[in-house]
Amino acid sequence: MKRRAFFILFGLLILIPSLVHSQPIPPLDKLMDRWGPRIHPSDLRILQLDMSPDPVQEGMRVGFSAILSNLSHYSTRLSLFVKDRDEVVTSVQDVLVRPGHNRIIFPQTGYRFSRYEHCFTVEVDIERTRRPIDVVREFCVRRTYAGWTLKEVRIGPLFVEDLDMFPDPATPGQEIRFRVRLRNDGTPIRGNIRIQDRDQTIVYLNDVFLPNGYTEVHFPYTRYSFQRFDHCFTVIVDVERTPHRTDAARQFCAKPMGWTLRP
Repeated sequence: MKRRAFFILFGLLILIPSLVHSQPIPPLDKLMDRWGPRIHPSDLRILQLDMSPDPVQEGMRVGFSAILSNLSHYSTRLSLFVKDRDEVVTSVQDVLVRPGHNRIIFPQTGYRFSRYEHCFTVEVDIERTRRPIDVVREFCVRRTYAGWTLKEVRIGPLFVEDLDMFPDPATPGQEIRFRVRLRNDGTPIRGNIRIQDRDQTIVYLNDVFLPNGYTEVHFPYTRYSFQRFDHCFTVIVDVERTPHRTDAARQFCAKPMGWTLRP
């Protein structure tokens, strides 16, 4: 009897652990066991996107780097894609992303810039599903005189140091030309310059390069009829289709006594 009880007890000791291990695993536990802690796209944010070289000229290869913020407490490997609309510009595969800020270096690409403006988005591939990543601001490449740049272009301040008219004095209907001495206290720019009398454009020049510092701009001859007693001229600089009014040390008004701009 004792021997029989011993064998029964021994069998139970073997059977019970196997029953415990054979219990069905809940589906969520299966996913966590298979994938581990997951990072959601909402945990990720692009803080900065840089381009090298910047500016880039036509035909040059270009590389991108990004500062990626991971707000989760987990590390993971994932793939990232820089896109221009629906076209992949460059991508990096199976990169390790840790909690906090991560610097991501993308391989160089021969991507061709063709439009005036290219705005980039970044997508992440998590478990074979691509999702866009939030960005702190728009990252747009704009065309400038030196090439395409991701950097913010600072316009001006722009000052008219002097505005001369030839001949001076002039008679109504006579051909005249203007010379403007401009000072650019900002970064070098390229734009269109026009001289206005109120809302009327008198003369203009397109695609003028304005380096930092002083530039003399000579306008072509034009015919202008002086008809009022208050012809005051302003200089407008259009950069990237945006007009920028210049400041001036004084008003440049043509006086009716011989129509002169001289003080």
